[in-house]
Amino acid sequence: MQEFSEYARHDALGLAALVARGEVSAAELLYTAQCRADRAQPRLNALVRRMDVEAAATLRAGIPPGPFAGVPYLLKDLMQAYAGVPMSMGSAALRDYVPVQDDVLVQRLKRAGLVIFGKTNVPEWGLVAYTEPKTFGVTRNPWDITRTPGGSSGGSAAAVAARIVPAAGANDGGGSIRIPAAYCGLFGLKPSRGRVSPGPEDGEVWMGAACEHALTLSVRDSAALLDAVAGAAPGDPFEIAPRGIFLAATQAPPPRLRIAFSTASPLGTPVAAECIAAVQATAHLLQKLGHQVVEAAPRIDGMALMRAYLMLYFGEVAAQVRELRALHPQARVTQLEPATRALAAIGEAISAGEYMRSHHHWNDFGRALGDHFTHYDLWLTPTTADRPPLIGELAPTPSQERLLALAAQLRAGSLLRRLGTVERVAMHNLARTPFTQLANLTGVPAMSVPLQQTDSGQPVGVQFMGRFGSETLLFALAAELEHAQPWASREPGGAEVGSGE
Repeated sequence: MQEFSEYARHDALGLAALVARGEVSAAELLYTAQCRADRAQPRLNALVRRMDVEAAATLRAGIPPGPFAGVPYLLKDLMQAYAGVPMSMGSAALRDYVPVQDDVLVQRLKRAGLVIFGKTNVPEWGLVAYTEPKTFGVTRNPWDITRTPGGSSGGSAAAVAARIVPAAGANDGGGSIRIPAAYCGLFGLKPSRGRVSPGPEDGEVWMGAACEHALTLSVRDSAALLDAVAGAAPGDPFEIAPRGIFLAATQAPPPRLRIAFSTASPLGTPVAAECIAAVQATAHLLQKLGHQVVEAAPRIDGMALMRAYLMLYFGEVAAQVRELRALHPQARVTQLEPATRALAAIGEAISAGEYMRSHHHWNDFGRALGDHFTHYDLWLTPTTADRPPLIGELAPTPSQERLLALAAQLRAGSLLRRLGTVERVAMHNLARTPFTQLANLTGVPAMSVPLQQTDSGQPVGVQFMGRFGSETLLFALAAELEHAQPWASREPGGAEVGSGE
């Protein structure tokens, strides 16, 4: 079998159209994707597991006639369970964990006709915005292999940017769709809370801060994928209506919008000139398209927001470690990375009252953002505060790791909190990505759009945030921007690609 030479010139819907017309077979597309993965893997380490046997079985069984029938796809190795296939979540402690049932998301992806043939790399438990797990190794950015593709959906971002697949699974608990999208020149939308079911194993992940979707080359792929997977499952806490309208939203221009923009970090930390320039250039483009653009930001205490986010972070990791102890021998916990165990120790040192008091502040952020959206339709910011960090730049230093390991062994969470070591490491990381967490705590949708580039041709993303449930408006604007300033022809290495059929 030969590779399909036009593979990288199409987005997922474009490939599906070719399959539907009989111009290429699903088997040829799968073979092409597998060959591209074989070539890219030694350089990027985007995948942690191949599922060639499962993909072949999908072809033999007959592909459902969904909107993506015959298109190769990769799952993120976190929160996207595929029955019978290990889901390690970037961790040696879960290397052999095998889910017994598909997640609702995976069930719907299969029904959409996607041919799943692998899982992508993540940091341990998806806890950081770079992808360097000790168990599975470093994932590198196709645009510059000395730098990270971001996290936690770093493996998926690297795979899509390298055109192994036109779209791949992702999820977002603090920016894990949008940050890799910005670093790798992709489109990434974080849906509203509850838009995609996290079932059947979960009702709300990270108290509703985390959600499921994908990283894509094109806006229309993201919209069509959300059409395919959105909606509640039995037992979910709530359902958002309407659904099944996202692709349609990309096919008509949006109304003229009033858009606020700001470039200052909510932490008061530096923002790189390239990221500021990207927002300013986008604001100018929006004005040319007829939108009203005003410099303004919601009245939110950025440091209070980050403290609330870190409280969630500590508490959820502690809960996950408790679950690990309950389900597996104690030895499994010792296989966790020192930073993960230290986070859990801090979480155990936090009282239930302290945790819930912090959670109550989420309402303050939501109300302030809601007030902002009574004046503006959308809010534009940088997606990140700087270009992608160098590999290893954000990881704990050896001395910090030794302290974290000792504290975790002693379960000295209170001591760690007093010393502030973990908070300093966390804030050092968050200073690079301070714009994304607000959407997670408030549950609103947000997207990173790869409109801009640095002078050297590296991608720079800008973020748009909207009212709760406003994905249709975000998709409509994204499609308008994509048409006005296309990005699909930009590919690491300079090859020309496109999103058409």
